[in-house]
Parts: sequence; C-alpha cells; structure tokens
Amino acid sequence: MKNITLQNDSAPTFPEAPRTEHWDMIIKPKSGLLDLQLAEVWRYRDLMWLFVRRDFVAQYRQTILGFLWHVIQPILTTLMFLLVFGRIANISTDDIKPSFLFYMAGITVWNYFSFVLTAISTTFITNAPIFGKVYFPRLVLPLSVTVSNIVKFGIQFGLLLLFMIWYSFKGYPIHVTGYWLLIPVLVLLMGGIGLGLGIIISALTTKYRDLNILMTFAVQLAMYATPIAYPLSYLQNKSYKWLIDINPLTSVVEAFRYAIFGKGTLDPHGLAYSTAFMFVCLFLGILIFNKVEKTFMDTV
Repeated sequence: MKNITLQNDSAPTFPEAPRTEHWDMIIKPKSGLLDLQLAEVWRYRDLMWLFVRRDFVAQYRQTILGFLWHVIQPILTTLMFLLVFGRIANISTDDIKPSFLFYMAGITVWNYFSFVLTAISTTFITNAPIFGKVYFPRLVLPLSVTVSNIVKFGIQFGLLLLFMIWYSFKGYPIHVTGYWLLIPVLVLLMGGIGLGLGIIISALTTKYRDLNILMTFAVQLAMYATPIAYPLSYLQNKSYKWLIDINPLTSVVEAFRYAIFGKGTLDPHGLAYSTAFMFVCLFLGILIFNKVEKTFMDTV
C-alpha cells in the first residue's frame, strides 16, 4: 500500500536567501569627456592583437601576391618619382646619392602615416556590425590599426635597407650613426599624428559620410605639401616655404632622412612643434571620440 503525503497549502513558505554574485568586470558609463579608461583598454590588449592579425592577414587573403604588394608599391612609386622629379624636373636631392634611396626613404615613412590615417578614418563605419553585437573599448580598433601598419612599415623599411646594402657594393657606403636611434621616435611621431587625426575624422564621418571623399583628396595633396619628392632646402628663398614649414610632417620626414643618410635638415624646433601637434591631435581626438561614442551607433 502506497504512502500518500498531503501538503498543507496553509503552511507558511519562506523565500530562499539571496545568492551573492561576484562579477569579474563591471561596465560603467564614462563620467566625462576626459574619462579615457586606458586601464580598460590595456585589459583588452589580447583583443587588440587579434585585430592586428586580422588587419594584416585578411587584407591579402584572396590576393595573388599577398604581402608582396608592400614591396611592389614603394618600388613603383619610387621609380615614378625618380623619373618625374629626378629626371624630368631635375630637382636636387640634397646631395643624397643615389636619388633612388632619397625618394624611397621619404615614401617609406609617408606610407606609414597615410596608411594609418586612411584606415582609422573609416574604422568606425567599417566595423559598425561588430560594435552593435559585443562590447569592448572602442579605442582598441584605432590602436590595432596603428600597430598593424607598423608591420607594413617594417617590411618597407627592410626593403630600404636591402637597397642601401646593394648600393653599398657599388660605392655608396652606409653611414650608421647614433642618429639611427631617432628612427623609432620619428615613427612614433608619424603614427601618433595619424592616430589623432584619424580618430577626429572617424568620429566626424559617422555623421558626415562625404568626409571620406574629402579624405582621399586631402591625403594626396598633403603628400606634395610634405618634402617627400624634394628636400626642404630646395624651397629656400621661396615665398611659399612657410606653408611647408607649418606642416608638422615636414620636420619628421627631413629628420628621418637625416638619421639614415646623415645629410639633409635636422630641425629640433620643428620636431618639438611636431610633438606638440601630435599631443594636441590625440587630446582633441579623444575628446571628440568620447562625445560621439555614446550616439554614433544611431547614426552609422
């Protein structure tokens, strides 16, 4: 015979004691425009390296030559500059011989800046689907673009060194001096300026899409306003030289050539101006970004 237990509905019931939950991370809104939350960006450094790998690998996944485009592009551009500015226009190279190395050095450091600026200026639009699905500090993406392009710069700088070694066997010796230690600092300056300007433009393009078109023309014009195809000494006694002097990239490019070849112009005041310009761009870029970040998913 089965035992039947009757439940008394009138018996009092007591709620279970609340469970204590421990959270590994708490996401909080930013308290102000100056709330950078850099510690949070550092916690997501592994994600940044994944983005770096994605930017470098996915770009050439379905291409024939792959990363060799980073070798072909500077060589073809250098040959074009050598023909137009060296042979046709006969512009001096500030006594840097051979002229091929003069143009390639300028193109190498300029490509890093232009790649960073162009990629970051569209990063929030191209990655909008990711932003709408998962949370992570948005500054991780611009930083990953800056780092991934350092890899591309390393490839082109290595190519420049190979040509320097090849020309050294033809009687053009390599002068390795202490100024070579300036090269990482100059690359950091170029990357910082590109990062700051890119963040500003990217924050604005979330609402004004036609800025992307303007960006393409601006980068092309800026290259000719920077001493890439000509030395700064070529503009001496020119009435428009001040336009080139106020360009914060001018002193960086000139110092990059001076560090490698030991010839050209090394202007400490110009480098100080470029450094100040970089910090101002980064400061304004982060301010604008923090203001736009809260609503840019509604306008992208």
